[in-house]
Amino acid sequence: MDPVIVDQRKDRGGLNTAQTLVVERQDNTYSRAEFASGGMIADVACVLLSAVAFLCIATDADTWVRAPAMLVFVLFTGATGMGVLDGLASGGARAATVKVSTKAYSRHPSAEALKWADKELKRMSLDEKIGQLVAVGLNATYLNQDSEAFKDLRHQIVDNHVGGIVLFRGPVYESVMLVNRMQQLAKYPLLISSDLEAGPGMRFDDTVNFPWNMAVGATANPEYARRQGELTAREARALGIQQIYAPVADVNNNAANPVINVRSYGEDPASVAKLVAAFVAGAQNGGVIATAKHFPGHGDTATDSHRGLPEIDVTRERLNSVELVPFRAAVDAGVGAVMDGHIGLPLIDPTAITPLPRDVKIKAIETDEGGEIVVEKGTMPTTLSPVMNKILRNELGFDGLIVTDAMSMSGLTLYFTQEEASVRALEAGADLLLKPADTDAAIRGVRNAVKQGRLTDKRIDISVRKVLAAKYDLGLVQQRLTPLDEIDRIVGGKESLKLADEIAQHAITLVRNDAGLLPLRLAPKATIFNLAITNGDDRLVVTQPLVAALTRSGRKVVTIVLDDRSSEAEVKKALDLATHADLVIASLYGRVRTGQARSVGLPEPGAKALTALIDLKAPIIGISFGNPYLLGSFPKLQTYLVAYGDMPSLQEAAAQALLGQGDITGRLPISLPGL
Repeated sequence: MDPVIVDQRKDRGGLNTAQTLVVERQDNTYSRAEFASGGMIADVACVLLSAVAFLCIATDADTWVRAPAMLVFVLFTGATGMGVLDGLASGGARAATVKVSTKAYSRHPSAEALKWADKELKRMSLDEKIGQLVAVGLNATYLNQDSEAFKDLRHQIVDNHVGGIVLFRGPVYESVMLVNRMQQLAKYPLLISSDLEAGPGMRFDDTVNFPWNMAVGATANPEYARRQGELTAREARALGIQQIYAPVADVNNNAANPVINVRSYGEDPASVAKLVAAFVAGAQNGGVIATAKHFPGHGDTATDSHRGLPEIDVTRERLNSVELVPFRAAVDAGVGAVMDGHIGLPLIDPTAITPLPRDVKIKAIETDEGGEIVVEKGTMPTTLSPVMNKILRNELGFDGLIVTDAMSMSGLTLYFTQEEASVRALEAGADLLLKPADTDAAIRGVRNAVKQGRLTDKRIDISVRKVLAAKYDLGLVQQRLTPLDEIDRIVGGKESLKLADEIAQHAITLVRNDAGLLPLRLAPKATIFNLAITNGDDRLVVTQPLVAALTRSGRKVVTIVLDDRSSEAEVKKALDLATHADLVIASLYGRVRTGQARSVGLPEPGAKALTALIDLKAPIIGISFGNPYLLGSFPKLQTYLVAYGDMPSLQEAAAQALLGQGDITGRLPISLPGL
């Protein structure tokens, strides 16, 4: 690895060094653009114009100066990958090589970062400071600048001065282009973040989805976690993302958990801790802020915090020995951020809370209105609990960024207005408020709290200083725009596909083979009936990777997909096809569906069909492409494989396991109650 000029596709190194823009010389010539005549003069002009523009940007000049400067910088450095000058340069012109050097991230800010942050703090208004503590959510699509959606987003960036954007589902280029637009409009660089627990494929169309964490846990190999962290970071930076909300540090020791489940590495605290630490090391070496979540642990609950407020009724001793173990490991590994969960711990912080009146509570956002779970006598969620955050700061020794889980989740909105929740979160020690349900209200609440003396200027400055310093060390002061021309060289490439396949092949777990059906010993012309049962709205595509892999091997596969819309006639047809087949594969797509009542379970029509086939003693191989605990609902199922997710890599690996094309080496990282 070249320590000076580093392509984004290579490993990163070095601590606390800002992202730098390096222009290489090619074959001892100027690298900007070489004209048939006067090339050197053109190059000098490019350099001078770029330098002037860069200074305007780096010094945070007023918007009317900075926006044109951005445009000049974009045009003359190729920062957006448009290659404008290269198109103008005819007669032997060559493109510039613009490479971005991303250094490893440390939660301990550099002296330069603190100096810059302190300088900016002195110049910022109260509203600008408050805005830096807020990140708005965005599902990116193409937006015309005259559209109401674009104007609303612009309002958040320009008027509310928000400090960041959280990217949710969207296409790659629309996401990056829209973020670049917002970066141009922002007075201070935006911190861009995203939930990339399973890699960019979790949020971005047509990119690679790594297997869920529990699949990594089934391999028991920390190196897979480290490599996944590093590759995720590399691709995140190529997408203009500097903070990832990963890894999940929850210990999933509750089989009824509807929201964590396979997102966790497993149920053994020590094993989870090793994998969490490895992911953190890989991710931050790749130049992003890793975020351990959901403090102090969301694993031992049967309530989804998108729908209501979970409570973990454990003592402090139990918390120390189970839930906090992976978070300690993350802190020791240098994790840059920790996400507080909307989770009550009544034995540790018994502060009572009650639901808001119906005429005050906002409409449900993260779940259906009828899907909210209201607890009349709850206790203070960790997000707003000074008691819990003191444990994180003082006892675990964490001095990085504390971010809230989404402020729009019902675990919070059922009990607090956005104004009150935002103030309480900062009082409790949070540094960043993520995805408020009403950003204007959240900022208004904090502003009023400062003016009324409830929050001090010093308290605001402490968090703003951290946020600004992090942005500096991430290189955003030097370069906030994301080059488009590097994305398809870095994101979703062979290395990511290879790692996904490698994890999947080592994760597949054989729990039961009592009927001796594995590996398959069917005649070449035998018929396999694939009964696919899904809790998603994806019946047309959900089982395609599995069927395609089996078909390529020469197997005849007939498939019916059942979901919660399936009729009695469809169930009857499935049973008829199954009874005439030589083998039945029950493909069980009971996956985590945050905010939904049907999360991790199977719909009634599919469960009914599978139960009937088990009672008929049909030769069935059950494969869980999601929730591994499903065997508890079908204890008489004699053959059971766990793939931990529906990703193509996992479905293809499951097909290979069925066909005996490799050893099945995965081990359950959780226990199955009663089995």
